[in-house]
Amino acid sequence: MAYDDEQHGIAQRYLIQALRMARAASDHALAAEILAAMSHQATYIGRSGEAVDLARAAQIGARKAGLAVLESECHIVEAHGHAARRDALACARSLSAAETTFGRSAPTPPGWLRYFDQAYLSAKFGHCFRDLDDPRRSGEYAEQSLRMSDGYQRGRAFNLCLLAAARSAEDPLEAARLGDQALTIAGGLASRRSLSYLRDLRHRLTRHARIPEVAHFRNRIALAAAVTARG
Repeated sequence: MAYDDEQHGIAQRYLIQALRMARAASDHALAAEILAAMSHQATYIGRSGEAVDLARAAQIGARKAGLAVLESECHIVEAHGHAARRDALACARSLSAAETTFGRSAPTPPGWLRYFDQAYLSAKFGHCFRDLDDPRRSGEYAEQSLRMSDGYQRGRAFNLCLLAAARSAEDPLEAARLGDQALTIAGGLASRRSLSYLRDLRHRLTRHARIPEVAHFRNRIALAAAVTARG
């Protein structure tokens, strides 16, 4: 929750505490999941080298736990760290490992890992290609990510922003339409990270700001950001 509210120092302290507890309990699976979350956060705040190291540590725990779906998650967060560093070759290797291990996943994973499905995997692939400046492939995976289960509204807002970012250069009207959907969802959430995705999309659409529909969408984001700042 602290991470989603962009209170990153507090989030890191809670994650470290959780990791110590999981290790004290010899719970390799939970420890790996926490390390993967720490890697995810590290990439988000611009510490991609740290993200890669955390992801590799997470993979060790996932293999000890014998959970292929968890190992896939750990490979995908490593891939995102490489993508953030613009290392396309290392990213491709990690994406391939993520896909391979996901294919070995049990039909029914543990309940706490069921969020990591094909749609979630596609979203992470899309994020990697976005950061590698490959909008075509990012858009393809973003479209697949929207075939997600009901109930993950914040994730849907993220994935709509991901697809909109992929469309922003060639089809700004479609990007604004998708962004409007994401903004509507985000309006019902207490998620500063959702707003951060929308601000990124607003920036990507700067060159098209004279298009009325785009200008309207950008103004809506500016207003939402102002309201959040006051709150």
